[in-house]
Amino acid sequence: MTRDSTGPAQRHADDAALITELAESASAGDWERPSPVADWTALDVVRHLVEWPGEFLEGAGITLAELDVGADPVGAWRQHVARIQDILENPEGRVLSAPELGEKPVDEAIDEFYTADVWMHSWDLAKALGREPDLGQERCAAVLAEMGPVEQILRESGEYGPAVPVSPEASAQDRLMAFIGRDPAWQPPN
Repeated sequence: MTRDSTGPAQRHADDAALITELAESASAGDWERPSPVADWTALDVVRHLVEWPGEFLEGAGITLAELDVGADPVGAWRQHVARIQDILENPEGRVLSAPELGEKPVDEAIDEFYTADVWMHSWDLAKALGREPDLGQERCAAVLAEMGPVEQILRESGEYGPAVPVSPEASAQDRLMAFIGRDPAWQPPN
C-alpha cells in the first residue's frame, strides 16, 4: 500500500489513534451496534484488529497474549496498540516468514498488512458509531490506484466483498470503500 515518508512506527501510531479516539468515544451500548461489515458489530471490528495479528506475528517468532476484548474493548485495544507499537519501535532485526509472503522484516510486514487494515477498519468503526470517517482523500486515491491492478487477486483472497457501484464523481474515499465491498452510504439502523 502507498506509504508516506514517515516510517512504520509512526504510521501505526497515527492510524491506531483513529481507532483509539473512536473506541474511547463509545458508550457501553455502542459496542453492539451493527457495522458496515456484514454480521459484525462495532465490538467485532475491534476484536478483529486485536486478534488477527496473533497468528500473523507467530511467523516472526512473536507470541501475543490473548486479550479479553469483550470484557474491556477500550482497555484491550490500548494494550494491543502498545504492544504492536513496541514491536515496530524495536523490530530487532526480526523477520516474518509466511508461505504466502515469503520473508519480510517484521516492521515492514506489520506496516503493509496490519496497519493498512487498521486504517481501513477505522472507517467501519466510525460508521458503526454513527460518525462520518475521514481517511484522507489523497491517501484513499493512492491506495485505490494500487489496488486496481491486483483486483482479481484481492477478490480471490476472500478479504474483500464484491465492489459496490458508485458514481464516477464519488470521492476517493467513497470509491475505495466501494471497491473493497462497503456501501459508502451505509448508516447504522435506528
